[in-house]
Amino acid sequence: MLKRKFYEKLLAWKKTRNQSCLLVKGARQIGKTYIIDYFGKANYTSYIYINFIEMPKAKDIFSEELSAEEIYKRMTLVMPEIKLQEKDTLIFLDEIQECPNARTALKFLAIDNRYDVVASGSLLGISYREVSSIPVGYEIQAEMYSLDFEEYLWAVGYDEERIALLREYFNKKEKVPESVHNTMMKHLREYITVGGMPAVVNKFVESRHFGEVWQQQQQILDSYFDDISKYASKSEKPKVKNCFLSVPKQLAKENKKFQFSVVEKKATARKYENSIEWLRDANFVRLCYNVSAPDFPLAAYEKEGQYKMYISDIGLLVALYGFDMKKAVIDDTLKGNAKGGIYENLIADMLVKRGYRLSYYRTDNGGLEIEFMISIDANVIPIEVKASNGSTVSLNELLKRADIPYGYKLISGNVGVNGKKIVLPLYMAMFI
Repeated sequence: MLKRKFYEKLLAWKKTRNQSCLLVKGARQIGKTYIIDYFGKANYTSYIYINFIEMPKAKDIFSEELSAEEIYKRMTLVMPEIKLQEKDTLIFLDEIQECPNARTALKFLAIDNRYDVVASGSLLGISYREVSSIPVGYEIQAEMYSLDFEEYLWAVGYDEERIALLREYFNKKEKVPESVHNTMMKHLREYITVGGMPAVVNKFVESRHFGEVWQQQQQILDSYFDDISKYASKSEKPKVKNCFLSVPKQLAKENKKFQFSVVEKKATARKYENSIEWLRDANFVRLCYNVSAPDFPLAAYEKEGQYKMYISDIGLLVALYGFDMKKAVIDDTLKGNAKGGIYENLIADMLVKRGYRLSYYRTDNGGLEIEFMISIDANVIPIEVKASNGSTVSLNELLKRADIPYGYKLISGNVGVNGKKIVLPLYMAMFI
């Protein structure tokens, strides 16, 4: 079993839920069902699993009156084998986007408060319009992601104690022993090619076979394209798919701002803006907006039409480039803008999984450009990403400002400090 940090969030919700259901959001195949299923079986005497795709008749439970009493009554008619044990039952409503009435019913199940209820779905962001009433105040929403780099290290054999030792070098800003550093960079390059999708990580742990990893990633990408075919409107299907497939090209440019002309010659934002929204809401991609000023709060300065787009799992991005890209990453022979784009996507992935909102800063003339801007303790912290170890003119300029306490330069090299500039190995982004 892959150890997941999200399990601790489930335990915390169980202790403090107080008349609220838990709604777990996230992209398809990131392990939502597996970890909630494990949580239910390990922590409750009675565990009831309802998957609205596998059990379409279960929609009848929510087809009429939505009082908790009627719902539980119909549940026992549809599923006569279940046991409802007050204060010791978990009901897991999986793929809830397939049954909008069930989403509405979460309010009444939360108020009733006899049984714990967790709901999950992969495409909730694009199906919310079908829900007649969102249960505001009665559902706690939690975002789950594919495995982060620390979880990946657990999967390949590292324990928390060894990672804690590595964290000490981050906390003290001391150089990592060269042998340890080289080993961690090797693991990071493997993580870039494998990514964090649980099925892919399991395949790699079992076989160490990149061909099998590639096949598993292709299956996941095929499922994404199937979702586009099933859930996007007829007019949007080709546009959504073309926008998604353009991301590797977008990130291989010197200016990595998303440009519609890369999707289609002379294309306009008006033609494709709904497709971008669909991809974001389906959690296939993440958007990182340019800010007009490097000031707190960053969200107030976001430029609506200027953003970079990243694939939501770094391994899937590398898979989109083709199988040969894996060897180039592992051997560290890749150069140029494509390498920079892959490492940018990696750091975006790591920062999002640490809970940060993504922004970047680029002046209109391109004179200053910082890959990422994040907020820590109401301070703006710039982060420059260098796949090797280049100069940091923009970061140096920004750190002259008195209101920016420090900034990070992430490189393939070791730890170092130069005034307000903190230099870190790329893998230490997992500690920021």
